[in-house]
Amino acid sequence: MKKNDLINPELSRCIASLGHTDTLVVADAGLPISNETQRIDLALTHGIPTLIDTLRVILEEMYVEKAYVSEDVLVKNPHIYQAIQFQLKDVPIEAIPHKTFKEMTRTARAVVRTGEFTPFANVILVSGAWGFDL
Repeated sequence: MKKNDLINPELSRCIASLGHTDTLVVADAGLPISNETQRIDLALTHGIPTLIDTLRVILEEMYVEKAYVSEDVLVKNPHIYQAIQFQLKDVPIEAIPHKTFKEMTRTARAVVRTGEFTPFANVILVSGAWGFDL
């Protein structure tokens, strides 16, 4: 039996297969997901699970060296941005145009769709190298 909290087998396999600089997107329920990108759909209903709860569990399993958010979250959903910052602690976060953000999701290893219904509640996580400084 696993020791950590993450029990979703599809998400657990995905995180275990990430290499250095691969990306994983944690998304709200409305972010478009391309057909080429793996979708790990956790959404159950409006607000369940939340983006922040999902992010917290993922961060228990995954080394993250950098993150990206849409610039729009800074103005249109600052409380979500602050919660993302809190969860990521010292991980650098870069705000990029929303169009660029959506383009970057196409090359992610997977998009984890949550039940989050607040606007621009999305984050791209860049996989680190086992927590070592490179």
